[in-house]
Amino acid sequence: MSFAVLWFSSINWVTIPLVRSLETRYLPPQEMPALAVAVVLSGGTHPQLAPRPLVEVNDAGDRLLYAAWLYHQGKVEKLLLTGGYVEVLNPEMPSGAENMATLLPMMGVPPEALWLETKAQNTYENAVFSQQMLQDAGIERVYLVTSAMHMPRSVNIFTAQGIDVIPAPTDFLIPDADWQYLFSGNLLSQFINFLPQSSNLFLTTKALKEYIGLVVYAFL
Repeated sequence: MSFAVLWFSSINWVTIPLVRSLETRYLPPQEMPALAVAVVLSGGTHPQLAPRPLVEVNDAGDRLLYAAWLYHQGKVEKLLLTGGYVEVLNPEMPSGAENMATLLPMMGVPPEALWLETKAQNTYENAVFSQQMLQDAGIERVYLVTSAMHMPRSVNIFTAQGIDVIPAPTDFLIPDADWQYLFSGNLLSQFINFLPQSSNLFLTTKALKEYIGLVVYAFL
């Protein structure tokens, strides 16, 4: 039974539709009005811990690239970087927001365009603390930048806090080409689609976490 679950969770025919069902709920907007702020959720960096020479990006680092692109395209005036750190693990650890603020100037975003929220421990707190800052500044509508798979849960939570968001997803893991490949009539392709892959197991786990989060936050 355990082997069957592992196999089922590791094949393309399960992972690709599961991940894509989350990623395609909010696609990059066709029309992008100029707004004051884009809220950028942390989770795209590794802190500068030895032997790392500097703060590094991880597999969600596209969040920073897309945020910088929005700024350089003149779509936003400021980036609200939101994300704290787990203090019990290391009280000296910089927050996720501070890590992003270290890297974004390397991408040409000036420090004065960065607005930091450094307390949030999860997506719910990202929304709560960001809403307080936005309300104080009189800002009602923002771009919301996070990974495409994480966007459905994020939109639900931010909207529940009364924030009018334009989803600006990035870090797409299943491009259209992978979806089309799944339905290829090639026998070799179909054989490969049924082979278990450790990377698929990782993505299936992430997708299930998002679906569980959607259910949990629906009852908060």
